[in-house]
Amino acid sequence: MIKSVEKKYFVHESSYIDEPCNIGQGTKIWHFSHVMRGAVIGDRCNIGQNVVISSDVVIGNNVKIQNNVSIYTGVVLEDDVFCGPSMVFTNVATPRSHVPRNDPQKDYLPTCVKKGAALGANCTVVCGNTIGEYAFVGAGAVVTHDIPSHAIVYGNPARVKGWACECGVKLTEAGAGIWVCHVCGDRYEQVSTGLEKMGGD
Repeated sequence: MIKSVEKKYFVHESSYIDEPCNIGQGTKIWHFSHVMRGAVIGDRCNIGQNVVISSDVVIGNNVKIQNNVSIYTGVVLEDDVFCGPSMVFTNVATPRSHVPRNDPQKDYLPTCVKKGAALGANCTVVCGNTIGEYAFVGAGAVVTHDIPSHAIVYGNPARVKGWACECGVKLTEAGAGIWVCHVCGDRYEQVSTGLEKMGGD
């Protein structure tokens, strides 16, 4: 195990960090995890037990990754993303054990999880899809297509069942394409990419 000389982040002694990689200030990496060379991890992230972060993965700031998650090459997690326990990413659409598929440029399909999205425990995100900002993927869901911003999805395949506020509460429809949070009072309007916050900075 290699620790940062500046001690700007914490790595448990049971974990492995392959150099070179970039790990941000205040990030914590817990038991039995492995960060591979070329990975980029932002500030103030919390990476749980038995997590694998593959080469060239990009993770933003304040990302929380719970136990038993593998993040494969081609996955990008933007700021404030939450990955629930044992959720699954993929990066090859047509895997075969006897056919090599290890060229990131032609064999791996990219997956992007946008700012603030939450991925529930045991859900699966099939590669090549984008999870919109502040979307909420329910536990055990199987994501097979792009998910709109602020959408609440669950099931197999995952389908839109409602809309979520930035604070995580399910929104209430106010009519004319407007949705309101009964907890924080934020208002959203329906757009082509999902919901968009009204009057926000």
